[in-house]
Amino acid sequence: MKEVWLHLTAWNKNLVTEALESGVDAIVTAPEHVPRIKELGRMMVVSAEAGDRKIPEDVEVIVIKNKDDEKRAAAALKSKTVIARTTDWDIIPIENLIPQGGDRLFTFVRSLADAKLAAGILEKGVAGVVLETGDPGEISRVAGYIKDLDNESYSLAELEIRTIKNIGIGDRVCVDTCGNLDLGEGLLVGNSSGGLFLVHAENIDNPYVAPRPFRINAGAVHSYVRVPGGKTRYLGELKTGDQVLIVNKAGDSYISYVGRSKIEKRPLVVVYAAGSDKIEYSVILQNAETIRLTAPDGAAVSVAALRPGDHVLGFIDKGGRHFGMAVDETIREQ
Repeated sequence: MKEVWLHLTAWNKNLVTEALESGVDAIVTAPEHVPRIKELGRMMVVSAEAGDRKIPEDVEVIVIKNKDDEKRAAAALKSKTVIARTTDWDIIPIENLIPQGGDRLFTFVRSLADAKLAAGILEKGVAGVVLETGDPGEISRVAGYIKDLDNESYSLAELEIRTIKNIGIGDRVCVDTCGNLDLGEGLLVGNSSGGLFLVHAENIDNPYVAPRPFRINAGAVHSYVRVPGGKTRYLGELKTGDQVLIVNKAGDSYISYVGRSKIEKRPLVVVYAAGSDKIEYSVILQNAETIRLTAPDGAAVSVAALRPGDHVLGFIDKGGRHFGMAVDETIREQ
């Protein structure tokens, strides 16, 4: 995941406040500013002596004027983060350094246009940008752009309901996120990592309970749930502060955070459905009217109303998983 750092050359409370509110990952500054930054909020600070990450032990700033400077940066990338400041040539030195340690390479930028350029060099781009600006608005623009790069897009498939079966009591997980979800949004959950169902948020008015737009009653504890970076986790291991991936009916996604994970014993139901390849997938959900999957048009469909032949949205993935990571091997989950 790419990061955005702010280079604070002189004390400016407005810039620090905007950095905190925009989700900037760190501030690079002189040691004398560190205590004042910490007074305003929790923020990683990169600085000599007093920083959470220290210059030059952990992070080294290297001005690249020639090939020797580029070689020095490449050597430093083997053991630490490097912030490259280019001079006459902005792109070529970064292109040369990305293959030698792009996951530790940052570069200074002054605008959103610079950030877009740095993030796209050699398609992979740098690991992060260090923004130099006196405009709080530019901080929010650059931070928003870089954070959006981590949003993933999924080609959702229509799954045809085959069977719905009650199975008795089990442990299910309610995932309460740190944000309200819109209609057509939820989590991708399933018994198999190869076939996940879009479980809708509890943001629908109903006569039973008040809507909880921040909540997804997601399924049984053993279920796979899609998280950022193309990974999966088990629902039962999610806890406060963990990242989850909110997906909408179009397959677009964004990162949210777990505020609370509630595991309670409830009656469960298994939903079986098949994609166009006729392979059957399943998900185990709480057996209640307020638990919903997502129809192809984005409407929320209660599990109590599901019937064979109905269609819901899901995601079909190839290959298997090992510790949440995709692996190229044959794994059969049934």
